[in-house]
Amino acid sequence: MKLENFIRSIPDFPEKGILFRDITTLLNNPEAFRLAIEEMAHLFKDKKVEVIVAAESRGFIFGGALAYKLKSAFIPVRKPGKLPYKTYRVSYDLEYGKDSLEIHQDAFKKGARVLILDDLLATGGTAKAIVRLVKKLGGKIIGVLFLIELTQLRGRNKLKGLPVYSLIKY
Repeated sequence: MKLENFIRSIPDFPEKGILFRDITTLLNNPEAFRLAIEEMAHLFKDKKVEVIVAAESRGFIFGGALAYKLKSAFIPVRKPGKLPYKTYRVSYDLEYGKDSLEIHQDAFKKGARVLILDDLLATGGTAKAIVRLVKKLGGKIIGVLFLIELTQLRGRNKLKGLPVYSLIKY
């Protein structure tokens, strides 16, 4: 079973010229979703992941399941105003706009072994913002993991010096 066979491509969404990679077709297939989590877990099974930090909202789907599988903590990174306690915030550029993300100031202890996870690596703006938040808290980043990587957008370049993994590359 190849995971890329479960990704639907939708042209001109959310804007003309964008080819959107829809993961809902993978998520609604229990075997494909399970395989994705198993493949992610296999990459990090011996890396002593203490904390998985994932971005709202699709990163949560994979982050929660993988945290359960690896027996790690799960830390949500959210849009401004969604977390109830004191937060750190970073702003960043998207493939087609700007945004900001926040993390609780006490999300994990300094020196924690952190895996950053999101569903898609495009231009790298979201991932770089999460890296900045994790570093602000003193986390040791042991990997940045994606279900899908859009290689032509070179988002990996914004994550230089970090181990980057992706299960599907377009």
